[in-house]
Amino acid sequence: MKAAVLYKPYDIRLEDVETPRIRADQVLVRVRAVGICGSDVHYYRTGRAGVYVVKEPIILGHECSGEIAEIGSDVEGFKPGDRVVIEPGFPCRRCSYCKSGRYNLCENMQFYGTPPVNGAFCEYIAADADFVYKMPENLTFEEGSMIEPLSVGIHATRRGHITAEDTVTILGAGPIGLLALQAVRARGVTTVYVTDIQDYLLEHAKRLGASETINARREDPVRRIMELTDGKGTDVVIEAVGSVETGRQTFEIVKRGGRIVIIGVFPKTEF
Repeated sequence: MKAAVLYKPYDIRLEDVETPRIRADQVLVRVRAVGICGSDVHYYRTGRAGVYVVKEPIILGHECSGEIAEIGSDVEGFKPGDRVVIEPGFPCRRCSYCKSGRYNLCENMQFYGTPPVNGAFCEYIAADADFVYKMPENLTFEEGSMIEPLSVGIHATRRGHITAEDTVTILGAGPIGLLALQAVRARGVTTVYVTDIQDYLLEHAKRLGASETINARREDPVRRIMELTDGKGTDVVIEAVGSVETGRQTFEIVKRGGRIVIIGVFPKTEF
């Protein structure tokens, strides 16, 4: 099969690689659409994303949809041709987090397109059947590939216990920040402030329902949000950048007794 293989920053090569062989509990998915995550861009530009470093050639990509090409002998509920999306993380199923049902916190989690695991910028991918989901017929493959990043935004609103009465600040208007914005608006929130350093991203935020957008290159977002809230801050702050600076800002913007949701992956743990 064909695959886009990253060797080092700015060096991706289209190559012929072996088609994955599936286990009895897996399915083989013919990839039809893959999103480009911010982490993919980091790997491409710098060879790393957070603590994960590209040391050997790797196939990136984890936001994917496709159709089942083959099913393992132990798999039930699927057939060739089914249109599916793949949950890209696969846990160990043995640690205390997995056994308590919180497998997203697995101590041994592996993730497609994250060193050392190959991802979905290729024609076929093997996936555990437990983490494959059928797509509604009214979704396109391109829309299906957005389910994984959209789930991040939805999860953030749930973790923040966001209700329609809340005021919310979202730091970062990249794809995840914008999806979080849409999830927040879908919960009925009418006051949402969004910060970023790129005007074109802030324009998207405004179009998607942000009450006010703030370019952090030109003005202090903490000061501006305090002006907008009479010095109180917002009930919830969602961090969707992963920089030390925005990490600090969450504590300065959140209202007393408010909630902070961290989505971004920080380069270090000290603020």
